[in-house]
Amino acid sequence: MMNKEEIYQEVASLLTSLFEIAPEDIHPDARLYEDLELDSIDAVDMVVHLQKRTGRKIKPEIFRAVRTVQDVVDAVEQLMREDA
Repeated sequence: MMNKEEIYQEVASLLTSLFEIAPEDIHPDARLYEDLELDSIDAVDMVVHLQKRTGRKIKPEIFRAVRTVQDVVDAVEQLMREDA
């Protein structure tokens, strides 16, 4: 199971590679929509990639509640803990 730091690195890597976000703009408090300028389609793309990477299905209601990079990390970490 990945720890929070590994999950954070994975999320940051996805944001950089998928959406060409500068690494220096990615930090735990960065807001996905306002600061990183993601839209709902980008969020779906990120969920699909995270599901492939973790091998777990992310429930839409969980992901709808995320607002920051740290929220994404926490949601993935909780999902992995539940399935462990």
